[in-house]
Amino acid sequence: MSKEIIVITGGPGTGKTTIIDGLIEKGYMCFPEISREIITEARKQGIEQLFLEKPLLFSELLLEGRKKQFQKAEKHTNSILFLDRGIPDILAYMHYIGDSYPAFFDENCRQNKYTKVFLLPPWQEIYQSDEERYENFEQAKLIYNHLKETYENYGYELIEVPQGRLENRILFILEAISK
Repeated sequence: MSKEIIVITGGPGTGKTTIIDGLIEKGYMCFPEISREIITEARKQGIEQLFLEKPLLFSELLLEGRKKQFQKAEKHTNSILFLDRGIPDILAYMHYIGDSYPAFFDENCRQNKYTKVFLLPPWQEIYQSDEERYENFEQAKLIYNHLKETYENYGYELIEVPQGRLENRILFILEAISK
């Protein structure tokens, strides 16, 4: 069996981390979303919202972290690995805020290719803001559209995960992988 490096993505508040946690409980190797650690580290340095105040720096830190995750996944002994967001997410967010970025961001999206990408649609009933998630639900829908467009521009066939109970969402993902 070949190695599966799988991204679970979607706008903020769609249940990505809950699904990743559920996959971990089932024994799957998962790499967590790294933006929260970057935000926390910036706060320690006195920058309240790094993504809003210095979006390019934030994105460069994310790129480095996600590249390292991809490289670890490639070398890992497990044949199926899940990542909470992928490198194209960075570009989608940059498109969302209307910011430009250096060509190496695009190059990294082309060089580090994931096996499958699962996209979680906006889901108002479970959406919540918090200290790291400052977007409202309307903004979350716009981010979803940018994610969809960005991944499709890199040639990915997105698999949309239906809303519903956590167990059903995980089962949907696992069944789609085994096809």
